Amino acid sequence: MKRVVERLLTPALLIAVACAAVAGAPQRAAVRAEDLLVSRAEIGRPGGQLVINQHAEPKTLNPVTAVDSVSGEVIKNTIADLIHVNRETQRAEPALAKAWTMSSDGRRYTVTLRQGLRFSDGDPFDADDVVFSFRVHLDEKAHSGQRDLLTIGGQPIAVRKIDQHTVQFDLAEPRAGAERLFDGVAILPRHLLERFHTEGRLADAWGLSTPAAQMAGLGPFRFKEYVPGERLVLERNPYYWKADRSGTRLPYLDRLVFMPVTSDDAQTMRFQSGEADIASKMTAASFDVLAKAGQAAPYKLVDLGAGLDYSFLFFNLNDLGSSKLPDTARKQGWFRQVAFRQAISLAIDREAIVRLVYRGHATPLWGHVPPGNKVWINRSIPQPARSLDRARQLLRAARFSSKPDGTLVDQRGDLVEFSIVTNAGNSERVQMATIIQDDLRQLGINVHVVTLELRALVDRLLKTHDYEACVLGLGNADGNPNTEMNVWLSSGATHLWSPEQSRPATPWEAEIDTLMRRQLTTLDPTARKRLYDKVQELVAQNLPFIFLVSPNVLVGADKGLGNFRPAVLDPHTLWNVEELFWRQKRSSGTP
Repeated sequence: MKRVVERLLTPALLIAVACAAVAGAPQRAAVRAEDLLVSRAEIGRPGGQLVINQHAEPKTLNPVTAVDSVSGEVIKNTIADLIHVNRETQRAEPALAKAWTMSSDGRRYTVTLRQGLRFSDGDPFDADDVVFSFRVHLDEKAHSGQRDLLTIGGQPIAVRKIDQHTVQFDLAEPRAGAERLFDGVAILPRHLLERFHTEGRLADAWGLSTPAAQMAGLGPFRFKEYVPGERLVLERNPYYWKADRSGTRLPYLDRLVFMPVTSDDAQTMRFQSGEADIASKMTAASFDVLAKAGQAAPYKLVDLGAGLDYSFLFFNLNDLGSSKLPDTARKQGWFRQVAFRQAISLAIDREAIVRLVYRGHATPLWGHVPPGNKVWINRSIPQPARSLDRARQLLRAARFSSKPDGTLVDQRGDLVEFSIVTNAGNSERVQMATIIQDDLRQLGINVHVVTLELRALVDRLLKTHDYEACVLGLGNADGNPNTEMNVWLSSGATHLWSPEQSRPATPWEAEIDTLMRRQLTTLDPTARKRLYDKVQELVAQNLPFIFLVSPNVLVGADKGLGNFRPAVLDPHTLWNVEELFWRQKRSSGTP
């Protein structure tokens, strides 16, 4: 028996409307009815442009090969996916697929496509484009960032065309929440890219110098021009597959203009002066500078609270054996004790980190799922207050003691001291390590803070294991547990404290392995949540990571921008770019 998951979801309502009934619809010789998705957001006014600052210039417009976040920020506005994760609700909803069914065993998805849709160059979209797109993303030679996610049970997803508007996906094993896998998988124009793929030249396609006429997508905007060092411009896609309730085809805006501005101070000044219309991923310092203008400011600032990123301290628990790191191996006798890690956690002043590093714009953490993850957080995880007394009790029980001068020593009389490494380019992490250094000094522990270039740091963590402790951060772009399998499985490459174990080093790691694999294939959402709640409990009890804070998501926009609804999931400000419109723009009046 199949489960139909076609739904009416806010902020969009799935209906079919005729192409001729939509304002601005292209006039073509053979016009078919279009299955347009109709937005339930506030009805806006067409026209105008939106200027967005970027930390660097994009490197490509190719959605398959792009790996840098700056290119991705631009590309997301030119592509569309079959099933989309709504950044506001954090749940999957129809996109290019108007409906889908899942087989009772969770291994087959049958997707029904919207009919009558066109790419931004006017060429029709159908099942052939979907099959081609997945063939590209699954091709090892194409080097798509999506390939690993589309490999289930060690096998690539099998994709088969049923008819022009129906596609079947077969998985080697059930995958809970598999519909979320389709989010972010760009549907590509077969008519433009098949030749490049066949000839093995896909990486050469859609560079920044490619003429606009040779590119097309299904997103709300399409490429118009690139001026190196100055701007990249996207223009409105006249064939976009969404409309508002009055029948006006979206997007409202005529253009998106991306401007490279490399320093935080320069970005703040441009937004403050009205030269940029949106500020996203702001630092706490920039946010506070802009907030000084108060209610009189022509812009509004929003602190969305904790996002999905989290910072933590962890110790080197790798099996160093008879390595060239005898001093680190000796200190691992401390690091491996849960009581030692618990004592360190109790000594850390998370509120001071929030106050001093993030100026109040962060949330203290005791687990790996921040409160910004509405669906998956286990709210029963204990949040013990800082207590040096309790930390000292745990250390005494673990046979540590203090010398008359307060210095902590282990049972052999060795001084308890270690180094914390972090990446030099991240001032927040350096500040956190320094605060931890001061906090642990109050326990008699001498901590040295060492900063390294990021690549050198990663080499030490994952290759040489030449470190003692580290302050780092991770993020979960989707919020779903499946995207963190590599972190929590003991065999995972980013199981940072001891990666790629041949077998679990501890019973609790073995239990987490079992729970993570079970939740991966458990189709009942309630049962799956219980499994992941238990994972969170085990992590909080055993503290392979000592969690510190989750930085708040800080954004801003011109007060004249309508339908601005920022979200904690990335992209924070442009996730509903097709709905954004100008009521009145401060820099140039009504557009």
